[in-house]
Amino acid sequence: MSERKVLNKYYPPDFDPSKIPKLKLPKDRQYVVRLMAPFNMRCKTCGEYIYKGKKFNARKETVQNEVYLGLPIFRFYIKCTRCLAEITFKTDPENTDYTMEHGATRNFQAEKLLEEEEKRVQKEREDEELNNPMKVLENRTKDSKLEMEVLENLQELKDLNQRQAHVDFEAMLRQHRLSEEELQQRQQEEDERETAALLEEAQKRRLLEDSDSEDEAASAPPAPPALRPQPTAILHEAPKARRKTDGLGSRSQLSGLVVVKKAKTEAEGAGPQPGQAPPGSGAPESRGAADPASLPRGASSLGQLGAYGDSEDSDNSV
Repeated sequence: MSERKVLNKYYPPDFDPSKIPKLKLPKDRQYVVRLMAPFNMRCKTCGEYIYKGKKFNARKETVQNEVYLGLPIFRFYIKCTRCLAEITFKTDPENTDYTMEHGATRNFQAEKLLEEEEKRVQKEREDEELNNPMKVLENRTKDSKLEMEVLENLQELKDLNQRQAHVDFEAMLRQHRLSEEELQQRQQEEDERETAALLEEAQKRRLLEDSDSEDEAASAPPAPPALRPQPTAILHEAPKARRKTDGLGSRSQLSGLVVVKKAKTEAEGAGPQPGQAPPGSGAPESRGAADPASLPRGASSLGQLGAYGDSEDSDNSV
């Protein structure tokens, strides 16, 4: 499989690179590059804050007549994100940093300015000592005197702290142990006091209950002796009524079922006819048998119905 992108170029045999015309570009030409803000800054026109790391499409150019140890210095042009004002800054290879040039002010410069001031003072001192030997002696005496003063002040502070904040660890441990023992003893005393109070209360309650039971026993009348039932008492008890069967055992319920025939009463009022039995012979017996009032009270309902049916049969036969 052949390569997708061919890296080798074909040069014909008669190729002469000197015949290629050179492109003449100005030295201060500008390139469009993509970069991030190297430090925090604030726009002078609108006061907008531009934080470190903000990305910009910047224009880059080479600064003319400024070189540090053969290294060129570059200038960058960016625009404010709010008012589109132009802001410029350039590289600082001497301090490995960037310097603000126009359009904004750099923030958080206090520490950097302090370091620069210290470096300047140190450099001036070294220059003086290099040219004047007496200055070296004076600076050494000043440094030794300052060091002694610092040590004295430090020792005074240590002594003051020891006098004011003297800590005896053994005494603290003893105090801690004593406090723990006192706390345990106090807890034991409280527990004993609580148990004694509970026992006393329980004893008082028991005494009160015993006294109440004695008073009740003294005030209550003597109970009569229980009579034992005699074995033969069951023979003198009244027999219980029999259970009613089919709901027809009562006299009031059967009284509505018995109906006296009118023909029978009319015949009795007319008197005995020829060929009939006298009224005193068989009819009264059957009538008496059919009359439910004449039946004994203890008879069952089935017996009464049977007697009523016999009376009808006797009447029909007559």
